[in-house]
Amino acid sequence: MVKENPSFSIGIEEEYLLVDRETGDLAEAPEALMEACKADLDEQVSPEFLQCQIEIGTNVCADVGQAREDLIRLRSAVARHAADHGLAPIAAACHPFSDWKEQHHTDKDRYNDLRRDLGGVARRLLICGMHVHVGIPDQEDRIDVMNQLSYFLPHLLALSASSPFWQGEDTGLASYRLTVFDNLPRTGLPPQLWSWAEFQRSVDAIVDLGLIEDASKIWWDLRPSAKFPTIEARICDVSPKVETALTIAALVQCLARFLWRMKGRNQRWRIYDNFLISENRWMAQRYGATRGLIDFGQREIIPVAHLVEELIDLLAEDAEALGCTAELEGARDIILGGTSAERQRRVFTDAVEADLSRDEALREVVRSLIAEFHEGL
Repeated sequence: MVKENPSFSIGIEEEYLLVDRETGDLAEAPEALMEACKADLDEQVSPEFLQCQIEIGTNVCADVGQAREDLIRLRSAVARHAADHGLAPIAAACHPFSDWKEQHHTDKDRYNDLRRDLGGVARRLLICGMHVHVGIPDQEDRIDVMNQLSYFLPHLLALSASSPFWQGEDTGLASYRLTVFDNLPRTGLPPQLWSWAEFQRSVDAIVDLGLIEDASKIWWDLRPSAKFPTIEARICDVSPKVETALTIAALVQCLARFLWRMKGRNQRWRIYDNFLISENRWMAQRYGATRGLIDFGQREIIPVAHLVEELIDLLAEDAEALGCTAELEGARDIILGGTSAERQRRVFTDAVEADLSRDEALREVVRSLIAEFHEGL
């Protein structure tokens, strides 16, 4: 039997927060809003764990160009229906000033079960991420690519970081979201797996004990999807700007194709212990793109701006084949303009220097996030 070559199809899931357009406060999604979104988008939109959240997912897309059209359509529809209720969506991984203790979870079986299983940890999940799926039909190829792609997860996090504030405080981190999510079980970097059978045995070991229903409750930074023949990168903060989201998606897609191609040449990316990759993960979480990541071969910290240039060169052939060269090169724009975490801090600092109160400065941050969500729609 001839093995099918991957299409490297792509799918994007995003989680948004709903806020009052005037005050910037979090707002629970009215039932009429969800009904309008469902009528427009059908199964591509759903409520999330908290009532102030909403989740969208693109269709399976052949390339980033198709993903662009679908993501813009989805974001536009959510924004339009939210506006009918005096609300607006923001695509930031944490709300700058709202208190998680004041939020309520969505009353659905899935979320009631999560609340029961995770206890108080679940209550703090006032966070939003972005997940990128890439189609790889062969199970063994999925595991092989996943093992190698883990090295690049900190690079993706550094560029996507959008959660510097938590409950009205500057956390000093670029991605505070991960500190919250890492409190859940079965999170963090994926283990090195050497076959699909090994992955399945590991999942079955805890499914058979009734601890989880299936692999969808494994929340690693990168995993084989429980529903689709894809790998799913889950480490990224959600991106306020649609262009940033598409650049991140292009990076994931190109990396998957590049690493798969290496196997055909009897080569592979060096596998590093998770202890070392975790250090880069922490540096990305702490500093975003403002410092650097460790190059374990050179044994030095390389600025993220330099790493971006290396990635663009490394993935140029794959980007051309996949038709996403412009989106891949958009990583330079993230460096030049700053990550969302950097931009949010600039808005806050500028507002304070303009003699606004701390409270009003944080509301200015939310207003900037509303504006960025609508860019390009």
